[in-house]
Amino acid sequence: MTKQEKVQFVIDKLEELYPEIPIPLDHKDAYTLLIAVLLSAQCTDVRVNKITPLLFAKADNPFDMVKMSVEEIKEIIRPCGLSPMKSKGIYGLSKILIEKYNGEVPQSFEGLEELPAVGHKTASVVMSQAFGVPAFPVDTHIHRLLYRWNLTNGKNVTQTEKDAKRLFPRELWNDLHLQIIWYGRDYSPARGWDLDKDIITKTIGRRTVLSDYYKGKK
Repeated sequence: MTKQEKVQFVIDKLEELYPEIPIPLDHKDAYTLLIAVLLSAQCTDVRVNKITPLLFAKADNPFDMVKMSVEEIKEIIRPCGLSPMKSKGIYGLSKILIEKYNGEVPQSFEGLEELPAVGHKTASVVMSQAFGVPAFPVDTHIHRLLYRWNLTNGKNVTQTEKDAKRLFPRELWNDLHLQIIWYGRDYSPARGWDLDKDIITKTIGRRTVLSDYYKGKK
Protein backbone atom coordinates (compact mmCIF):
# COMPACT_ATOMS: atom_id res chain seq x y z
CA MET A 1 0.00 0.00 0.00
CA THR A 2 1.10 3.57 -0.66
CA LYS A 3 1.11 6.00 2.26
CA GLN A 4 -2.07 7.60 0.86
CA GLU A 5 -3.78 4.21 0.61
CA LYS A 6 -2.80 3.46 4.21
CA VAL A 7 -4.27 6.79 5.34
CA GLN A 8 -7.51 6.05 3.46
CA PHE A 9 -7.63 2.54 4.97
CA VAL A 10 -7.37 4.06 8.47
CA ILE A 11 -10.11 6.62 7.72
CA ASP A 12 -12.47 3.99 6.26
CA LYS A 13 -11.90 1.45 9.05
CA LEU A 14 -12.41 4.03 11.82
CA GLU A 15 -15.57 5.33 10.15
CA GLU A 16 -16.89 1.78 9.93
CA LEU A 17 -16.10 1.06 13.63
CA TYR A 18 -17.11 4.46 15.06
CA PRO A 19 -19.86 6.06 12.94
CA GLU A 20 -21.13 7.68 16.14
CA ILE A 21 -18.30 9.15 18.20
CA PRO A 22 -18.82 9.56 21.94
CA ILE A 23 -16.95 12.39 23.69
CA PRO A 24 -14.79 10.75 26.40
CA LEU A 25 -15.10 13.54 29.02
CA ASP A 26 -18.51 14.52 30.40
CA HIS A 27 -19.18 18.27 30.16
CA LYS A 28 -21.96 20.72 29.35
CA ASP A 29 -20.09 23.73 27.98
CA ALA A 30 -16.64 25.08 27.11
CA TYR A 31 -15.74 25.88 30.73
CA THR A 32 -16.62 22.44 32.15
CA LEU A 33 -14.80 20.79 29.22
CA LEU A 34 -11.71 22.93 29.89
CA ILE A 35 -11.67 21.88 33.55
CA ALA A 36 -12.27 18.20 32.68
CA VAL A 37 -9.42 18.15 30.14
CA LEU A 38 -7.09 19.85 32.61
CA LEU A 39 -7.96 17.19 35.21
CA SER A 40 -7.34 14.36 32.72
CA ALA A 41 -3.56 14.92 32.65
CA GLN A 42 -2.04 11.64 33.92
CA CYS A 43 -5.52 10.50 35.00
CA THR A 44 -8.05 8.25 33.27
CA ASP A 45 -11.18 9.75 31.72
CA VAL A 46 -13.27 7.31 33.76
CA ARG A 47 -11.88 8.72 36.99
CA VAL A 48 -12.25 12.32 35.79
CA ASN A 49 -15.92 11.63 34.99
CA LYS A 50 -16.41 10.47 38.60
CA ILE A 51 -14.76 13.58 40.07
CA THR A 52 -16.17 16.36 37.88
CA PRO A 53 -19.80 15.95 39.07
CA LEU A 54 -18.58 16.52 42.66
CA LEU A 55 -16.63 19.62 41.63
CA PHE A 56 -19.30 21.02 39.30
CA ALA A 57 -22.02 20.55 41.93
CA LYS A 58 -20.17 23.29 43.87
CA ALA A 59 -18.86 25.30 40.92
CA ASP A 60 -19.56 24.79 37.22
CA ASN A 61 -18.56 28.32 36.18
CA PRO A 62 -15.59 30.58 36.92
CA PHE A 63 -17.59 32.94 39.18
CA ASP A 64 -18.50 30.13 41.59
CA MET A 65 -15.07 28.49 41.25
CA VAL A 66 -13.21 31.53 42.63
CA LYS A 67 -15.53 31.56 45.66
CA MET A 68 -13.82 28.31 46.66
CA SER A 69 -10.26 28.24 47.96
CA VAL A 70 -7.44 26.43 46.16
CA GLU A 71 -7.38 24.07 49.15
CA GLU A 72 -11.10 23.21 48.76
CA ILE A 73 -10.65 22.52 45.05
CA LYS A 74 -7.59 20.39 45.80
CA GLU A 75 -9.52 18.21 48.26
CA ILE A 76 -12.23 17.42 45.69
CA ILE A 77 -9.88 16.68 42.80
CA ARG A 78 -7.25 14.78 44.80
CA PRO A 79 -8.12 11.35 43.29
CA CYS A 80 -7.14 12.70 39.84
CA GLY A 81 -3.50 13.16 40.88
CA LEU A 82 -1.27 16.25 40.55
CA SER A 83 -3.91 18.01 42.67
CA PRO A 84 -1.65 20.84 44.02
CA MET A 85 -0.81 22.00 40.48
CA LYS A 86 -4.26 21.35 39.02
CA SER A 87 -6.14 23.13 41.83
CA LYS A 88 -3.95 26.24 41.45
CA GLY A 89 -4.48 26.07 37.69
CA ILE A 90 -8.27 25.78 37.99
CA TYR A 91 -8.48 28.67 40.45
CA GLY A 92 -6.01 30.80 38.49
CA LEU A 93 -7.59 30.32 35.09
CA SER A 94 -11.09 30.94 36.50
CA LYS A 95 -9.86 34.28 37.89
CA ILE A 96 -8.35 35.25 34.51
CA LEU A 97 -11.54 34.26 32.65
CA ILE A 98 -13.52 36.63 34.89
CA GLU A 99 -11.02 39.50 34.72
CA LYS A 100 -10.13 39.28 31.04
CA TYR A 101 -13.00 37.49 29.27
CA ASN A 102 -16.16 38.28 31.32
CA GLY A 103 -16.23 34.67 32.49
CA GLU A 104 -16.22 33.22 28.96
CA VAL A 105 -13.66 30.74 27.62
CA PRO A 106 -11.60 32.36 24.84
CA GLN A 107 -12.12 30.86 21.39
CA SER A 108 -8.48 30.97 20.31
CA PHE A 109 -5.40 28.82 20.79
CA GLU A 110 -3.42 31.86 21.97
CA GLY A 111 -6.03 32.84 24.58
CA LEU A 112 -6.34 29.31 25.90
CA GLU A 113 -2.61 28.57 26.01
CA GLU A 114 -2.01 31.71 28.08
CA LEU A 115 -4.18 30.29 30.88
CA PRO A 116 -2.41 28.59 33.82
CA ALA A 117 -2.07 24.79 33.56
CA VAL A 118 -3.39 24.84 29.97
CA GLY A 119 -1.00 23.42 27.38
CA HIS A 120 -1.33 22.97 23.64
CA LYS A 121 -3.11 19.61 23.90
CA THR A 122 -5.75 20.94 26.32
CA ALA A 123 -6.28 24.00 24.11
CA SER A 124 -6.63 21.74 21.05
CA VAL A 125 -9.29 19.58 22.72
CA VAL A 126 -11.33 22.65 23.75
CA MET A 127 -11.02 24.30 20.33
CA SER A 128 -12.05 21.06 18.64
CA GLN A 129 -14.79 19.73 20.92
CA ALA A 130 -16.26 22.96 22.32
CA PHE A 131 -15.89 25.30 19.35
CA GLY A 132 -15.66 22.96 16.34
CA VAL A 133 -12.36 24.43 15.14
CA PRO A 134 -10.22 21.84 13.31
CA ALA A 135 -7.48 20.60 15.67
CA PHE A 136 -5.63 17.34 16.20
CA PRO A 137 -4.90 16.92 19.94
CA VAL A 138 -2.35 14.15 20.37
CA ASP A 139 -2.66 12.04 23.51
CA THR A 140 -0.74 8.87 24.40
CA HIS A 141 -3.15 6.67 22.39
CA ILE A 142 -2.76 8.71 19.18
CA HIS A 143 1.00 8.98 19.66
CA ARG A 144 1.27 5.19 20.11
CA LEU A 145 -1.03 4.28 17.21
CA LEU A 146 0.42 6.60 14.58
CA TYR A 147 3.84 5.16 15.41
CA ARG A 148 2.51 1.58 15.22
CA TRP A 149 0.89 2.43 11.88
CA ASN A 150 4.18 3.87 10.57
CA LEU A 151 2.55 7.27 9.97
CA THR A 152 5.02 9.13 12.20
CA ASN A 153 8.52 8.50 13.54
CA GLY A 154 7.17 8.86 17.08
CA LYS A 155 9.98 11.15 18.27
CA ASN A 156 7.57 13.35 20.26
CA VAL A 157 3.91 14.41 20.36
CA THR A 158 4.67 17.67 18.52
CA GLN A 159 6.04 15.72 15.54
CA THR A 160 3.14 13.26 15.69
CA GLU A 161 0.65 16.16 15.56
CA LYS A 162 2.44 17.70 12.56
CA ASP A 163 2.43 14.37 10.71
CA ALA A 164 -1.24 13.72 11.52
CA LYS A 165 -2.23 17.16 10.22
CA ARG A 166 -0.18 16.65 7.06
CA LEU A 167 -1.61 13.19 6.31
CA PHE A 168 -5.29 13.50 7.21
CA PRO A 169 -7.79 15.91 5.61
CA ARG A 170 -8.45 18.97 7.79
CA GLU A 171 -12.23 18.49 7.75
CA LEU A 172 -11.80 15.06 9.39
CA TRP A 173 -9.39 16.06 12.19
CA ASN A 174 -12.01 16.60 14.90
CA ASP A 175 -13.68 13.23 14.33
CA LEU A 176 -10.48 11.32 13.63
CA HIS A 177 -8.61 12.24 16.80
CA LEU A 178 -11.53 10.87 18.85
CA GLN A 179 -11.95 7.78 16.67
CA ILE A 180 -8.23 6.96 17.05
CA ILE A 181 -8.45 7.37 20.84
CA TRP A 182 -11.38 4.93 21.02
CA TYR A 183 -9.66 2.52 18.65
CA GLY A 184 -6.51 2.61 20.79
CA ARG A 185 -8.48 1.78 23.91
CA ASP A 186 -10.60 -0.93 22.29
CA TYR A 187 -8.19 -2.66 19.91
CA SER A 188 -4.61 -1.40 20.28
CA PRO A 189 -3.79 -0.76 23.95
CA ALA A 190 -0.27 -0.32 25.34
CA ARG A 191 -0.68 -3.36 27.59
CA GLY A 192 -2.57 -6.60 26.97
CA TRP A 193 -2.44 -5.97 23.24
CA ASP A 194 -3.88 -8.66 20.96
CA LEU A 195 -2.72 -8.04 17.39
CA ASP A 196 -5.33 -10.40 15.96
CA LYS A 197 -8.05 -7.99 17.10
CA ASP A 198 -6.10 -4.94 15.90
CA ILE A 199 -6.97 -5.02 12.19
CA ILE A 200 -5.38 -1.66 11.34
CA THR A 201 -1.95 -2.42 12.85
CA LYS A 202 -2.08 -5.96 11.47
CA THR A 203 -2.70 -4.58 7.98
CA ILE A 204 -0.42 -1.53 7.82
CA GLY A 205 1.75 -1.76 10.95
CA ARG A 206 5.42 -0.78 11.10
CA ARG A 207 7.55 -3.87 10.41
CA THR A 208 9.67 -3.52 13.55
CA VAL A 209 6.55 -3.19 15.73
CA LEU A 210 5.04 -6.34 14.21
CA SER A 211 8.25 -8.38 14.49
CA ASP A 212 8.75 -7.23 18.11
CA TYR A 213 5.17 -8.29 18.86
CA TYR A 214 5.68 -11.78 17.39
CA LYS A 215 9.05 -12.17 19.12
CA GLY A 216 7.38 -11.35 22.43
CA LYS A 217 4.77 -14.04 21.78
CA LYS A 218 7.35 -16.82 21.29
